[in-house]
Order: sequence, then structure tokens, then C-alpha cells
Amino acid sequence: MGGVTSSMASKLAFFPPNPASYKVVKDDVTGLLLLSPFPHRENVEILKLPTRRGTQILTMYVRHPMASSTLLYSHGNATDLGQMYDLFINLTIHLRVNLIGYDYSGYGQSSGKPSEQNTYADIEAVYKCLEETYGTKQEDIILYGQSVGSGPTLDLATKLPQLRAVVLHSPILSGLRVMYPVKRSYWFDIYKNIDKIPLVNCPVLIIHGTSDEVVDCSHGKQLWELCKEKYEPLWLQGGNHCDLEQFPEYIRHLKKFISTVEKSPSQRYSFRRSMEQFEQPRKSTDVFDVSRKSTDRREKPRLSTDRPEKLKNLSNNAEKLERLRVTFDHIERSRRSVDCLEKSRKSIDHQLEKARKSVDRLERIRT
Repeated sequence: MGGVTSSMASKLAFFPPNPASYKVVKDDVTGLLLLSPFPHRENVEILKLPTRRGTQILTMYVRHPMASSTLLYSHGNATDLGQMYDLFINLTIHLRVNLIGYDYSGYGQSSGKPSEQNTYADIEAVYKCLEETYGTKQEDIILYGQSVGSGPTLDLATKLPQLRAVVLHSPILSGLRVMYPVKRSYWFDIYKNIDKIPLVNCPVLIIHGTSDEVVDCSHGKQLWELCKEKYEPLWLQGGNHCDLEQFPEYIRHLKKFISTVEKSPSQRYSFRRSMEQFEQPRKSTDVFDVSRKSTDRREKPRLSTDRPEKLKNLSNNAEKLERLRVTFDHIERSRRSVDCLEKSRKSIDHQLEKARKSVDRLERIRT
């Protein structure tokens, strides 16, 4: 039952173009393999590589004279090297990297049939070619996986502890999760990226379109959350599953990422510290709050400039109080003087009253 389920999942996962978009021809003069109908380029090599599972896969290597990194590109579903040819050339030019792309078993002019285990053997053969044929070091390699290609990309990334970086383009959480919203991993599922990505020890860039109708953007976002060493993701607003390369932000963000991962370990560490702030935007606002304290410190000296004003106000108030006190004293003195006059008037009235009584007494005596 499990084998049947796994076989069904594989059939749903792989859609090789039929027929292939190109043919392989051999140059009569040089003996080199060429892709028809594309013109021969001096910096492009076409190779056939054997895999440990007995298939022969076709590989395209594009060299850049100024490159310090090599992109190992695992393409998406329903495509092959012929359809990826122009993009590979353009990426090499704009990113200044060497690039090696390949067709999975059963895709393009590669032999065999597509399956999960075959794709793991395919990418291992390409990596071995980089080491043995081109002398590429593990720490100079950036693995790039698009859609289904994120499966073999992450599988290889878990086995390479000194890898330079990983790019996941419209990646999947797992094969089964593309079709059903399952909450846990089943043994018969394929490409269990959700379980593998926490094991990757290098910087990971994730690119996903917000309007992806094939692999929902939530796949990319959940994988980014599980990354051990996150890089600023690129969520392309309105981007679908097969058009992200047409956005100007796509190539700009890739350039920035490659420039960052090519720096020395100490420079990458300082960048990682800055990315920690990116992961926690709330803390970044706290940084601004700390800065605001410095403005608060500037507020404190303003208090000293406000003191003369306050002292002046206090002085003015004191003067007003003094004037009021003088006024009250004057009123009090006036009141007292009035009281004195009132007393004098009463004493005079008393004396007049006594005089009047004495006159009345004399008048009675005379009578």
C-alpha cells in the first residue's frame, strides 16, 4: 500500500516536457556536445554524467570569468534545459557567477524515469562533477532549488556542512502538502523539506510569489520560519509560480544576497547580527526608542534654560505679592485712621453731650 501511495505521489509530482524542447548534437570538428537549436558559446559546456542509480543525466555548465561562486541550479517541474537555457545565461551575466544546471532522470535528454530517489542521485552526480571536473570547493557553492527542485536541493544541503548558501525559489513543504493540508509528515510523503530545512547550516534565501496558485506562499513562509540562518526573504507581491524572474526585485535581491554570502566570515557574522534585528522588527523599533532617550536627554538641559524663565515668573509674582501687600497695608492704615477719626468723633460727641447736660442743669437751677 505504501509503495503504491509513493508511486502515485511521484506521478503527481513529475511532469517532464514531452517531447523535450532541445536535442543534443555532437560537433564534427571539436567533438563537443551542443544543444540544438542554440548557438555554440565558448563559455558553455554540455556534459553527460552517470549517476549512482544507473542513469545518464544531461548537464549544462556556464562559466563567468569574474565568478567567485558557483550556482548549482535544480529547475522546476514541467521544464528542461532547453527552456532554461536563456535564463541560465542571463543569471550568469547579471550575478557574475558560474552556473551548472541539469535535467533530472527522465527529463529532457536524460535517461531513466523521474522519481524522488533518482533526483537525489542526479544532484549528487552534478556536485561530484563540480568537485572533480571543475575543482569547485564546497564553500564556494550556492544551491538553487526551484519548486520541485527544492527537494533535491535541501537533501544535498543537509549533507554539506560548509556550503556557501541556499536559494529556495517557490519551494514546497513536501509533496503531499502541496495537495493536502496535512499537519504532520507521513512516511510515504516525498520531498519532506519541512523536516530537512532546520538541518541546513548556511544562509538561506527564500523567494516566493504572493499569488502563487500552484504552491501557496505559505509554504515559503513556513520554511523561512524554520531556517537556522535566515536571510531577508523576497515575497513578490502578485507573483505567480512561473513568472518571478520577470520582477525587477528578483535579480536585485539575488545580487544583494550573493554579495553578502561572498563576504568574509566576520563580515557575514555582522550581517547575521543585523538580520536578527530584521527577524524581530519589534526590537528594531525599540532601537529607535533608545535613540529617543537621547532626545530626552536633550530635553533635560532645556529645563535649565527654562529656569531663568521660571525665576523671572517667580520674581514677577513676588513683585505682585509685594504690591498687594503694600496695598493691603495702605488699606489697613486707612482703615485704622478712619477708626481713629471715628473714635475722635465719638469723644467729641461725648464731650458735647456732657456740655449740653451741664447747660441743661444750669438752666434748671436758674428756673
